[in-house]
Amino acid sequence: MSINQEFSLLLVSLAVAILPGVSRLLRLPAPVVEILFGVVMGKSLLNLQFSGDWLPFLAHLGFLLLMFHSGMEIDFDMLRKQSWKELLFQLLVFGASLGLSFAAAIHLGRGVFVALVLTTTSLGLVMPILKEMGISRAPFGQKMLIAASLADFLTLFGITFFVLGKDYGFSWRFIAPIPLFAGFALLLWAGRMWVWWHPQQAEKLLGASDSQELGVRLSLALLFLFVAESELVHLEPVLGAFMGGCVLSFVFRQKPDLEIKLSALGFGFLIPIFFINVGMQFDLHNILAVDQLIFTLKLLILAILVKVIPSLLFYFQDFPLRKSLQAGALLSSRLSLIVAAATIGLEKGLIDQQMKDSVVLLALLTCLFGPTLFKLCYHKAADTA
Repeated sequence: MSINQEFSLLLVSLAVAILPGVSRLLRLPAPVVEILFGVVMGKSLLNLQFSGDWLPFLAHLGFLLLMFHSGMEIDFDMLRKQSWKELLFQLLVFGASLGLSFAAAIHLGRGVFVALVLTTTSLGLVMPILKEMGISRAPFGQKMLIAASLADFLTLFGITFFVLGKDYGFSWRFIAPIPLFAGFALLLWAGRMWVWWHPQQAEKLLGASDSQELGVRLSLALLFLFVAESELVHLEPVLGAFMGGCVLSFVFRQKPDLEIKLSALGFGFLIPIFFINVGMQFDLHNILAVDQLIFTLKLLILAILVKVIPSLLFYFQDFPLRKSLQAGALLSSRLSLIVAAATIGLEKGLIDQQMKDSVVLLALLTCLFGPTLFKLCYHKAADTA
């Protein structure tokens, strides 16, 4: 059933306004409810076809803003305070997860791209859960935040360069991104120096009283600057968006007012449209076949194991086995980055639609399973302590 552009925009806009209230009633993450709304509207059930280019454009813009926010979530102050020994340990945990993901991909009959997809986690879920539990500043919480940050950062770079190699082979194009990374490093250095020498102007730029919203304008300019540079050097635009967010997070360490404004723009309208669009492209019929259900179940089990088993290494950092397993459960949560990776993989022909649908279902299940199990185990341990 085809719907004209005007009505489709009205329907989606109303959904964006109403669904947060629905998510609070159901006690589900808002992105889950938004994807489920898209599932009902899209190929799986009502099969509505929205005409026009506005919704795909807004969904893609929301996708870029989502990755920009993911970059902003990287806490460089926390990473800077870690010793080399701690960082090496965290890299060992990440390496173990990556190795197990490769083994899982081979077992599933898939390649390198699926292994990278399985290595992802969701810092955007891990951070709020730890803050809600009041342990984000505790040593245990800090270790999980570092593990999630490195997983997000390194897997996105791995996916980007794998796609680059797939498109162009191991040729001179691998040095084409050097200007992007050079500009990235230069902006990091110049930005920190400017804030160091002009703290009052930086505070004014980030303050709530900025009537011209210069902080928001700067942030969006930074986003599109890196997206444009990524396009010029044939990298995925999502990497540019992510790096733009990293620059903002590195330069402005304390930016609560700016984060609120950018969240209002992103999570208030554009990012939900991306999740609704993901749900609309999801085809439940691809999952209902017996063979695909078995495959998706295997994918889910392996996706949990590749996070839980490496988390046992936290036991050697003087954390009880129970806490190590709790960390693995929470780090197995996936949502934004894995959906983004699946979208890239489908666009580049690295996975088919059935695989993408399995990954989206995996994201929905793990983002419910991981935080819920972590909270239950944490409260149970606190009650018996």
